[in-house]
Amino acid sequence: MSFPKYAEYKESGIEWLGKVPEHWDVFRMGILFAEVAESGNDDLPVLQVSIHHGVSDRELSESESDRKITRIDDKSKYKRVVPNDLVYNMMRAWQGGFGTVKVEGMVSPAYVVARPKIDFQTQFIEHLFRTPQAIEQMRRYSHGVTDFRLRLYWDKFKNVRVALPDKSEQQEICDYIDVETSKIDALVAEQRRLIELLKEKRQAVISHAVTKGLNPNAPMKDSGIEWLGDVPEHWEVCSLRRYAFFVDGDRGSEYPNENDLTSDGILFLSSKNIVGGKLDLKESKFISHEKFDALNRGKAQDGDLIVKVRGSTGRIGEMALFDVGAYSFETAFINAQMMIIRTGNKLTPKYLSKVSQSIYWMEQLSVGAYGTAQQQLSNKVFSDLFVTMPPVTEQAEIADFIDLKVGEFDSLETEAEQAIELLQERRTALISAAVTGKINVRDYASLETS
Repeated sequence: MSFPKYAEYKESGIEWLGKVPEHWDVFRMGILFAEVAESGNDDLPVLQVSIHHGVSDRELSESESDRKITRIDDKSKYKRVVPNDLVYNMMRAWQGGFGTVKVEGMVSPAYVVARPKIDFQTQFIEHLFRTPQAIEQMRRYSHGVTDFRLRLYWDKFKNVRVALPDKSEQQEICDYIDVETSKIDALVAEQRRLIELLKEKRQAVISHAVTKGLNPNAPMKDSGIEWLGDVPEHWEVCSLRRYAFFVDGDRGSEYPNENDLTSDGILFLSSKNIVGGKLDLKESKFISHEKFDALNRGKAQDGDLIVKVRGSTGRIGEMALFDVGAYSFETAFINAQMMIIRTGNKLTPKYLSKVSQSIYWMEQLSVGAYGTAQQQLSNKVFSDLFVTMPPVTEQAEIADFIDLKVGEFDSLETEAEQAIELLQERRTALISAAVTGKINVRDYASLETS
């Protein structure tokens, strides 16, 4: 849909806004708002302020507040807010951390609360300050050595200038934005649901292939394991230790530290290098050949499976195949958060890597994991895992089939992710054009909301 422009424009005198509709007026924020710091009380809900969604209209739960803000027992230190107040996070203003208050409540003392001095729609200002050009302006007005130390203080913020139409037009533009962004958000939600369904379907296909095989007419037998059920009659089900052994990362005195890492040499793998069942080497680190030679364990070779056995990021138990041909590294060293599984002749590493993505494998790992702050998996947990064992030729067929099907799912998932990116770009562009007066949505607003 294309939108008309306004009939006449004028120079706003504001570099980041440029020309604005002739009838729009320019204001300093200090004319529109006054900073307020009213004390909260125990009867008011504590509201969340998000860089993505503005100010919530519900109280933060205890679990959410632990993540988002630090609770303070003395509620008088919180700041009371009322509907139409503008709240911003002085540390996140350069990321669009602004919001319009919808219900009476209180916010963290870390936020700035600005109350309108004249009658207008604060939500219009919120939309404006979330546009890319306004965010860059907030960065310029903020003070700090690095991005995450930037602070936007009221004394600077009050001097920011904006251009506004009258209140009725502000409302028309806000109404239109609400209608159009809700449509876009619904489309984004559909694409996200599709991605989740694709992930579920991918795992179901993998799980079926490594527990039932590819031949639907194959004779079946009871596996002897209640939660595994029937498997093809000619398959074996056994503990992993029967056909594999395990190599820990070296934790001795020669273990590399930050000072040992170099820009080239022997590849040094950490748990962050395992992403989606593959090795991600975009941010590779290395150790010298001399340092590598001094280590006793944790040295990977072609065909090894590198496993994440502890850590706070990603899924523990996730593994990736170390394929010399694919990665062009003859060997690598694993850090202490990882383990190597080395298989024998009757169990191919590629097949086992597919098994590791199945539901039945993950459920076994979830039972064996231990630890509170950081979950871990031991060698014994892996050695006791049950693994389905088709003949080697069939293992190869299953692995190739899974690669084919997963490739199809990955393509569909990529398309969905690209659709989401385009929709979000359109959402940002639409809001930006509307609140800066580059397009005239008033007629469309009245049609959409009538």
